[in-house]
Amino acid sequence: MPLQCINPKDLPVPQTYSQVVVATGSKLVFISGQEPEDLDGKLVGRGDLATQARQVFANLGRALAAAGAAPAQVSRITIYVVNYNRDECLPIIEKARVELFGDHKPADVVLGVASLSPDYLIEVDAFAVID
Repeated sequence: MPLQCINPKDLPVPQTYSQVVVATGSKLVFISGQEPEDLDGKLVGRGDLATQARQVFANLGRALAAAGAAPAQVSRITIYVVNYNRDECLPIIEKARVELFGDHKPADVVLGVASLSPDYLIEVDAFAVID
């Protein structure tokens, strides 16, 4: 596998991501920010972070597949969340994230942002490495 996920013993061990990911594949895949939109480009789950999170991670899975990549080949994701509150938002996001990634834990960053497209609460982009 082109990814080695590492959690150094002198850093906290996160539940849903890895502190370090070493990628050794030959092809890089960059996925644009996936928004909570259906196939017709319509917002899904207005005002509902859980529904929007499931949609963005499902869209991310489809984008990866289009590039010939699998979720297990993702080395890093960035999660943008409107009005981010760790205690309220993180459990919702992690549940949707696990639906796509299962036990795979790419490196990540979660950024609280003032706004995204109107009524969008979350967006996720990704980097993958494949052979």
